[in-house]
Amino acid sequence: MEIVSCKLLYALLTPLIGSLVVMRCARYPNLREGVSFAASVIMFGLIISMVPEVLAGNRLVYNLFNILPGVSVTLRADAFSMIFAVVASFLWILAVFYSMGYMRGLKEHAQTRFNACFALALFGAIGVAFSDNLFTMYLFYEIVSVCTYPLVAHHQDGESYSGARKYIIYLTTTAKGLLLPAMILIYVLTGTLDFANNISTGIFPADVNSALVTMLYIFCLLGFAKSGIMPLHNWLPSAMVAPTPVSALLHAVAVVKVGVFSTTRVMLYVFGTSTMEALNLGIPTAYFVSFTILTASIIALSKDNLKARLAYSTVSQLSYIILGVALLTTSGIQGGLIHIANHAFAKITLFFCAGAIYVAAHKKNISEMSGLGRTMPFTFAAFAIASLSMIGVPPVAGFVTKWKLLMGALEMEAHYIGIILILLTSTLLNVGYFAPVTYKAFFGKRPTGESFEGIREAPLAMLIPLMLAAVISVVIGIYPDFIMHFVKAVTG
Repeated sequence: MEIVSCKLLYALLTPLIGSLVVMRCARYPNLREGVSFAASVIMFGLIISMVPEVLAGNRLVYNLFNILPGVSVTLRADAFSMIFAVVASFLWILAVFYSMGYMRGLKEHAQTRFNACFALALFGAIGVAFSDNLFTMYLFYEIVSVCTYPLVAHHQDGESYSGARKYIIYLTTTAKGLLLPAMILIYVLTGTLDFANNISTGIFPADVNSALVTMLYIFCLLGFAKSGIMPLHNWLPSAMVAPTPVSALLHAVAVVKVGVFSTTRVMLYVFGTSTMEALNLGIPTAYFVSFTILTASIIALSKDNLKARLAYSTVSQLSYIILGVALLTTSGIQGGLIHIANHAFAKITLFFCAGAIYVAAHKKNISEMSGLGRTMPFTFAAFAIASLSMIGVPPVAGFVTKWKLLMGALEMEAHYIGIILILLTSTLLNVGYFAPVTYKAFFGKRPTGESFEGIREAPLAMLIPLMLAAVISVVIGIYPDFIMHFVKAVTG
C-alpha cells in the first residue's frame, strides 16, 4: 500500500537546511559543527521513524512536482531504499563527529565550506536513496557529483585540482553520455520512468526489441561510473588527495554507494530479474564485474600508501554488490544488497583509522607503520576488525556477504563453479593486502631510527567513531537481522 508521507521531504531537506545554516555560522566553529551534528541526528531520526511502515510492507511516497506524463520528481521509501538510507544517515553522524577531530587536529583551512559541502553531499545521497523514478535518481546523482567536487579539491593545490578534475570529468561525462540517452530511450519505449513495484517484472513491455534493451542495460551499467567498475574506475584512486573524512564519505557513505545503489536499483526495478534472465544479462554481468574484483585486488597488493590500497580495495569490493544481484538468485541478490551495509561500516572504519594514523603519527605508507600498532593499539585493533570484515571472516559482517554470495552461486543452474572460484580467489587476495598491515603494525620491527616517541592515539573525537564503527561491524555480523529484514522484503 502507498502512503503519502511528508517525512520523506523533511529527511531530504534536513541536510540542505543544515548546510545553509553552517555557512551562516562560519565565524563560530563550535556552533557550525554543532549544527552539522544536529542535522545528522535529526535526519537519522526521521529515517528511522519510517522503518515500521516500510517493514509492514507499505511504500511511503511524496510527489514534489510533475514534468511530463510518467516523468516526475517524486520521493519513495521502500525496503530497497531503506537499506541505503538508514546506513548513510547513521554513518553521517559518525563522520561529522570524526571530522571535528580531524579538521581541527590538522588545522585545515576552509572548514565551513567543508562542512557545508559534506551536508550537501548527503542531501544528494538521500535524494538518490528516496528516488521513486529514474529521472529523480538522475537529478540527485548529479547533485552528489557537483557537491563533492569542492571536497576532493579541498587542499587547492595542483594535485587536488588534478584529482578533482578527473573525478568530475569521469562522473559527468558518463552520466550525460550514457545515462541521459538511456533514460530518454527508456521513456520512449515504456512511456514512464517510474520504478517497478517488485524486482521480477521491470518496466519494459514484452514485445520490446531485445537488442535495444540490452544496449540500454549496458549504458546504465557503465553510466553509473560512481560504482567504480573497470575501466571507469580511475577517478576513485585519484580522489584520494582529499582529506580522509572526504575519502570516508566517498568510499563508505555517499559517492560510491550512490553508484552501486543506483546500478542495482536500475537492474532490479527498471529491467527486472525476468527481463535479465530472458536476455541472458546476468551471467555476462557477473563475469564482467568479476574482472574488477580480481584486478583491483591485485593492484591493491602493490600499493604501499595506505589510502591508495584502501581505494583499490573499494573498487574491488563494490563489484561484489553488483555480482550478487547479477547472479539473479535469491541468496545472491541478498548477499549483494546486504554488502551495501557491511562494506559501508567496514570501509569507513578503515579510512577513519588511516586518518587517525596520519593525525597522530603523520604516517601514510604501510612500510612506515611497522610496530606502530603497539603505540596505537585501539586504532589498529579497529583496523584489524574491519579488515576481517572485508576478508569475510566470522563473526564480522563481511562473512554474511560472502556466505550469501556462495549460497547464491550454488543456487545457479550453471556457471556456479566459476563464480565460486572467483569468490575464493578474491578472498585470498583480500587476505594478501589486508593482513600484512595489521601484522606489521603489531609484530613488525620498527623502522631503523624510528622510536615513535611522543606518538599517542588520535583525539577521542576521532577514536570513538572508528571504534564504534568497528564494533557495529561485529554486531551486524552476529546479528544481521535488522538489515536482512529490508533485504528479504526486496527479494520477497
